[in-house]
Amino acid sequence: MEKKETIKDLSTSLIEDFKLNLRGEIVQASDSDYNDARKIFNGMINKHPGMIVYCTDVADVIACVNFGRENNLLVAVRGGGHNGGGLGLCEEGLVIDLSGLKSVRVNLADQTVRVGGGNLWGEVDHATHPFGLAVPAGIISSTGVGGLTLGGGVGHLSRKYGLTIDNLLEADMVLADGSFVTVNSNNHPDLYWAIRGGGGNFGVITSFKFQAHPVSTVIGGPTLWPIEKTEEIMSWYHDFISNAPDDLNGFIATMVIPGPPFPEELHNKKFCGIVWCYTGEPSDFDKLFQEVRDKNPVFEHVGEMPYPAIQTLFDGLFPSGLQWYWRADFFNDIREEARAAHLKYGSIIPTPLSQMHLYPITGAASRVGNEDTPWAYRDAKYAGVIVGVSPEPEDAPKITKWCKDYWEALHSYSAGGAYSNFMMEEGQERVQASYKHNYKRLTEIKKTYDPNNLFRVNQNIKPKE
Repeated sequence: MEKKETIKDLSTSLIEDFKLNLRGEIVQASDSDYNDARKIFNGMINKHPGMIVYCTDVADVIACVNFGRENNLLVAVRGGGHNGGGLGLCEEGLVIDLSGLKSVRVNLADQTVRVGGGNLWGEVDHATHPFGLAVPAGIISSTGVGGLTLGGGVGHLSRKYGLTIDNLLEADMVLADGSFVTVNSNNHPDLYWAIRGGGGNFGVITSFKFQAHPVSTVIGGPTLWPIEKTEEIMSWYHDFISNAPDDLNGFIATMVIPGPPFPEELHNKKFCGIVWCYTGEPSDFDKLFQEVRDKNPVFEHVGEMPYPAIQTLFDGLFPSGLQWYWRADFFNDIREEARAAHLKYGSIIPTPLSQMHLYPITGAASRVGNEDTPWAYRDAKYAGVIVGVSPEPEDAPKITKWCKDYWEALHSYSAGGAYSNFMMEEGQERVQASYKHNYKRLTEIKKTYDPNNLFRVNQNIKPKE
């Protein structure tokens, strides 16, 4: 592979000329705000970019892409900075920061939403909610729109309205050659296919156009059972959620209750929990939910709330800067051996914020073909993720070990690949497994639009040779 240059290798005059072509701010290692500028959501990531450019418009993005390409720099693109593996940063190269590209415009005529490449999902929810609309996204409002969308987008509305990519109608992009294109089903349809799950491999997205849906209030919240009941609850849950109407979503977890806002008697105890979100008629909920209540949860806090409230339910528990380690897989079932592993590792969770989630890929999300987007596991039942989390850097070894051990215990029962947004930097074999039969087509599109792999700080799809 061709050696990349670093910012240090460039002349002062070249950098000064670059600055003249920008409206945005540049932060370099010598600047007083550099250490703050290189922080991202995962405090375990400690990368040192050569330069961070805070773009204010598309022209800045074009200038950055051209500068990176012409000077053979390693280039990373940072939206919300939530990526677990820290793929919004790079060592000694150029970081294109999109946080200045923010705008949310709701079109009531066709219920679409135009969103800037630097927006966070909480900002989208804030703009759409007054109109009784929502775009399917994740479960944490501080997540960036770009990263979540390009990887797929699993969340509370997946069973009702599909993944985020299933609701992406159009995108504006800056390509590796510095050109600007608008992609949709009619314009660059191959590229439109690729960005719906293929990650940031194909260019810098400066704006998205989404289909929104009528969602105003939901009925949601957690139910908890003692961790000792994990196997029983998981066995029941698998059948229940697979047969539930699309209006009901619920992801299942092994977890610790870390503290407020939960009651004190639950604090620091381990549980098997399910977080519910129901979008149907409120009058139908109690009858549908009775089967859940018949399982006698020791805690239930499920009620009506505005959709943005359920999207922010966990924000306070997960501020930016915590230590995170992630491992993930897709699963077709929750078989007996896997349930035993969940009980074992759920019983030895090392820190109060560490947990495992299984997100259902049933309902609307499963009705899209495995080749219709790069997301190759529409027939899987769950996107699973294990996260070791702590505010203390000294906990990094133990949360990493627990996470890896938990994953190793489950991996042989998995479908093989993982949801790319839940992956760390795990190598090409894992990337290919996660795109499965779609990987070859992605490499061909990559060769067309980024033949020299400029955009490679990601779950990288290499250009076809």
